[in-house]
Amino acid sequence: MLTERISAHIEHKDLDSLKALLSGLEDVELQFAFNDLTDEEQVITFRLLSKAAALTLFDQLDTEHQENLLSSFTNERTIEFVNTLAPDDRVRLLDELPAGVAQQLIANLSHEERKITNLLLGYEDETAGRIMTTEFISLRRKMTVAQALDRIRQQARDKETIYTLYVTDSMKKLKGVISLKELILAQPTDVIDRIMTKHALRVHTSTDQEEVARTLQEMDLLAIPVVDKEERLVGIVTIDDAMDILEDEATEDIFDRAGITGNETDRSDLLVNGSLWRIWKVRLPILVVTLGFAFIAGFIVDGFEEALESIAAVAIFIPLIMGMSGNVGTQSSTVFARGVVLGQIDMKKFAKPFVKEILVGLSIGLMLGVITGVIAGLWHTPMLGLAVGLALIVAITVASLLGFLVPFLLIKLNLDQAAGSAPIITSIKDIVALLIYFLFVSIFLGVVY
Repeated sequence: MLTERISAHIEHKDLDSLKALLSGLEDVELQFAFNDLTDEEQVITFRLLSKAAALTLFDQLDTEHQENLLSSFTNERTIEFVNTLAPDDRVRLLDELPAGVAQQLIANLSHEERKITNLLLGYEDETAGRIMTTEFISLRRKMTVAQALDRIRQQARDKETIYTLYVTDSMKKLKGVISLKELILAQPTDVIDRIMTKHALRVHTSTDQEEVARTLQEMDLLAIPVVDKEERLVGIVTIDDAMDILEDEATEDIFDRAGITGNETDRSDLLVNGSLWRIWKVRLPILVVTLGFAFIAGFIVDGFEEALESIAAVAIFIPLIMGMSGNVGTQSSTVFARGVVLGQIDMKKFAKPFVKEILVGLSIGLMLGVITGVIAGLWHTPMLGLAVGLALIVAITVASLLGFLVPFLLIKLNLDQAAGSAPIITSIKDIVALLIYFLFVSIFLGVVY
């Protein structure tokens, strides 16, 4: 396996052999292997790549990995690398870096790259202007096909895409578009103005990025031109950037439907990486509340001490009822969480999946309750079996209800459902299960509370 070979070279400090291995890899092979390496192995591997291979790989990584790699460079190496990034990729990275670091990097860019970067950063977030690249090829209307192809040959190496070319006038206003294929098939003496597609589809610098991405997707375009208020061509948005945007927007839409805001990311980071004191502040209050519920459950058991003393078999089925209802409650809360994240449960239309889950819980309770009741009746007495079976039916139904309702309410109240759902569900379910069980024991076995 490629990842194991890379790891072995690093472990044996055989960097010359590793460099030779990396130089012969295709971009896709390298990307898949790189993702499976440890952070330390990624840094070593990345440093051994050629400049071209490193740039290609870097462009495919998420921002967290990009920052991790940059932090391993010297200042000079970082500045050199950021200078060579495509303008849109550079801006995306700078947006994620701390303000002080971003400003330092911008100040050390070459004059031309700094000018382009500041231009893009000047546009509002999540607009076409902010995500576009200025690396495109423009042609003039009066050029011949031969002249246009010469220009493409001269500029192609430094441009992000050459498959779609844009035609402008002397004021840089967009007048048309032509594909590389159309140019190649045309006669060398043909004039661009006569063979280009006029009234080209375009977006403005202020157009929302999601609208831009969906236009590219729906129209099956490789790139779309971006113009300013005066209709001057200032950049293009390519299909690869559009796909990244659609993926990000889809994730945001899912969380919006779930009623989960950006605070959820902060909460998760706090619970994983926060100080012990801050983690306590989030988790302990919930646990203190559930501790109170546990004492209530204890008082319920103590209140039915007479039943437990007179019929010892009653105690045998307490763990079964609480455990099975707990399992169903856990299943329900997991189904809810996954459904919300995948967009299959709309928080604004909660009633339908909620009612369905209650019916599911009731049906499961009926099946398990009948089986358990029959076994308990044969094992001890029919009346105890009836009490156990009915208690299990009700307890499982309530547990499925709580599995959906508790996390829903926590999200609506903007509380941490990750830290709160399971303890609250378990505590309420235990109290309800005990009350129900002892109630049926009292009814069917004649034990008075």
